Amino acid sequence: MTAIAGPSRRGPGHRRSRRHGPARRATSPRAALAVLLTYLSLVLASAVVVVPLLAIVLTSLRTSGEMAANGNPLSPPDDWFNLHNYKVAFTDGAMLQALGNTAFILVFSLLGTVLIGSMTAYAVDRFRFRGRRLVLTLFLVAALVPGVTTQVATYQVVNQLGVMNTHWAPILLYMGTDIVSIYIFLQFIRSIPTSLDEAARIDGASPLTIYWRVILPLLKPAIATVVIVKGVAIYNDFYIPFLYMPSAELGTISTSLFRFKGPFGAHWEVVAAGAALVILPSLVVFLTLQRFIYSGLTRGSGR
Repeated sequence: MTAIAGPSRRGPGHRRSRRHGPARRATSPRAALAVLLTYLSLVLASAVVVVPLLAIVLTSLRTSGEMAANGNPLSPPDDWFNLHNYKVAFTDGAMLQALGNTAFILVFSLLGTVLIGSMTAYAVDRFRFRGRRLVLTLFLVAALVPGVTTQVATYQVVNQLGVMNTHWAPILLYMGTDIVSIYIFLQFIRSIPTSLDEAARIDGASPLTIYWRVILPLLKPAIATVVIVKGVAIYNDFYIPFLYMPSAELGTISTSLFRFKGPFGAHWEVVAAGAALVILPSLVVFLTLQRFIYSGLTRGSGR
């Protein structure tokens, strides 16, 4: 009995290991190759982002003599604590004034974008009116039209409004041309049950009260997403401030950095220091609040 039972217990397991062994060996190289390609792509993507930043930092710490002797942007500086270029960029480049102008434009633009975008999304989603589908279609068409093709008409409108060469010109343009924020708010509002609106309406709340007391507090993830995405875009924008605020006193950080090409056109170490001053605030804010961007976008699209 023992001799018969032994092979019967061992046989199937033994045959199973022989049957699945070649398949395991065949898939193992593919899995290893997939892991290798994944890490290789991550390394290359990181290098594309990190190498330019490293070049800017290293160049900003070098002197003009070092730049003349060796033009390699990745060469290390002789003095790692050389902050003279930052001092020149901050004082002679008026970066403090530019940072104040950028902050003023940023605050009012984001405030208007949040209010206009959330109100528009609330009206489109909660109210049924004639031409509602047409409005949504026009929003989509406006998002697909390149902004450069309408700049002539936009410039004339801004000039007629009398806000040319003021802070309000870019503020009005940033508030009125952001279709993406409307769609982000729209996705979130669609996930809010209409029963909350009905309960508030039974208690005597008006549509504006429902928006302010019920809808807007529930849009905090969407507001965080819009503020971060839109804020980074405004902070890095060069075209609108350069075109609609040509005065040097109204320059933002992007246009002030561009004006370094005049007195500091050949001094790349000073230009790199100015670029580092521009990059640092947005980089810190993005790295600190990046989880709000990803969670806000995924929550808005997944509901």
